[in-house]
Amino acid sequence: MAAGLVLIGIGPGGIGGMTSDAISAAKDADYRRYEAYTALWSQEDLESLEGEIGEIRKVMRPEVEAPVELLALAKTHSVALLVVGDPLQATTHVDLQLQALEAGVQCTVIHGVAITGLVTGAVGLSNYRFGRQTTLTYPYGGWIATSPLEVIAVNRIQGLHTLALLDLDPTGEGVGGQKPMQPKDAADAMERMALKLSETLGELPKDSNFDLMKIEACNKITKDFAELMVVLCSDMGTPEQSITYLSIEELANAENGRLHCIIIPSEPSDVELSALSRWSKK
Repeated sequence: MAAGLVLIGIGPGGIGGMTSDAISAAKDADYRRYEAYTALWSQEDLESLEGEIGEIRKVMRPEVEAPVELLALAKTHSVALLVVGDPLQATTHVDLQLQALEAGVQCTVIHGVAITGLVTGAVGLSNYRFGRQTTLTYPYGGWIATSPLEVIAVNRIQGLHTLALLDLDPTGEGVGGQKPMQPKDAADAMERMALKLSETLGELPKDSNFDLMKIEACNKITKDFAELMVVLCSDMGTPEQSITYLSIEELANAENGRLHCIIIPSEPSDVELSALSRWSKK
């Protein structure tokens, strides 16, 4: 391969989810780096991949957001950056692409299966009815951000479903020590958000029609929080994949998996309701 940077999407987990182009490009690169802070493969799958394509070195947030070493190496060698899912799903990697262009480094992309496309079809909800997605974060330093629940509330009042990704990093620093958020953590985070949002509704701006709609949406979701239904999607795209349609209360007691995301449906259509019933615990 010619010198340059190749952003390679390696899919949700396991060599079987990679394209042949992705495997070939990774194998042919002089150096392979695995971006390990926006999403993760299991250690077992990563070791299998390394046995297939050659040595892989893990890089974290600082090396990708300030890619001095990465781009210097790519000026004279072929460097593959392996990214879980699709390599351009995160703004971080788009920014890396732009930094490579500015530095005069050739940057190519090999796309992979992303969770955002995989999960909607697998669950059976209409892709056209998804609104803005969000991420449920750990309460860094005790601070509870209510913005994820606000996104969910606004989507629901507009008849839109929400995909909520779950945080991987309790520190928020992206330098290691990843601990993927589990269902119990997610349920606890959302309950704390609902409590705080109910106490701070009066502080939300009221300057536009959108602001007023948002207040109505947030008021409704906090009042109806105990009845909220969600879809727990675990280890999607892997042999361990599991989907469960359950209440927010049941989410707190859901069995642990490795990596999870949650869909919070709006009022489902008849077809969507039939699709969701397949995953019900009842």
